[in-house]
Amino acid sequence: MSEDGSTLARRQLGKYLRTGREECGLTLHQAAELIERSASTLQRIEKGVVSHLRGADLEALSKIYEFDADHAAAMNGLAAQANEQSWWREYGDVIPNGFHIYAGLEAAACKLATYEPEFVPGLLQTSAYASGVIRAAYPEDCAEEHARRVHFRMRRQARITRKYKPATLDVIVRESVLRGVVGGPRVMATQLKHLSDMGTRSNVSVRVLPFSVGSPLREQVGPFVVLEFGADQKGRQIEPPVVYSESYIGELYLSKPHIVRRYHQAYGCLQQSSLDAVASRELLRQVAKEYGSW
Repeated sequence: MSEDGSTLARRQLGKYLRTGREECGLTLHQAAELIERSASTLQRIEKGVVSHLRGADLEALSKIYEFDADHAAAMNGLAAQANEQSWWREYGDVIPNGFHIYAGLEAAACKLATYEPEFVPGLLQTSAYASGVIRAAYPEDCAEEHARRVHFRMRRQARITRKYKPATLDVIVRESVLRGVVGGPRVMATQLKHLSDMGTRSNVSVRVLPFSVGSPLREQVGPFVVLEFGADQKGRQIEPPVVYSESYIGELYLSKPHIVRRYHQAYGCLQQSSLDAVASRELLRQVAKEYGSW
């Protein structure tokens, strides 16, 4: 998948506007003339390629297309979301090649299901743990570059912790994540306590896949994230779900329905073999205490 996920809200907004125009029987030229814009500009708005939609244009189009109050509010919400999603661009100098696509998808997703066999997922890392992971991956970074990478990872977590419509996050970590030391025992103790505490949030589920179950899928599966983007007022998918899979040689963005279904099935199988939420928290706290006694 080559498209930047930051356009998701803009494209959905454009679809609504195009539908509204067509239901009114207006051509691009007619609608554009009514808001004193060019037909090419309105076409770009409908395709979701205008980086910032003026509030006056959106208000005028909502009136022309006779959107009711709820529909107009939804349009304003999408416009605000589209403008908000580009915050990560200020970290462009320290974001790995290709990861800006994932950052956009993550910012737009309403639900994420993550499997991680080696590290705590970035959305649940403490700053000290993130620092250890990043320092190992980018040992040549200067202090400023390192700090910016850590800060970028911490800012991503607002998608989960914010009060207004936080995304739902379901996480399965293999027990190896708990046992693999990053940053030293003190960092690990704090990280595992944090992971346990995050699992008590209403929008976050954290489960541990113990060593004792072996390989439930009977084949090697690397880390992956299934991202879903919700539905509109008519129950239609805003965007098809996407699977992000990261490996040593690069990233994959998978959106073909049969592939996404396979990953959903894989996640369900891993979930069935994992400890439940309560037992997972107990194990996390137990291993955190073990690190505390080193």
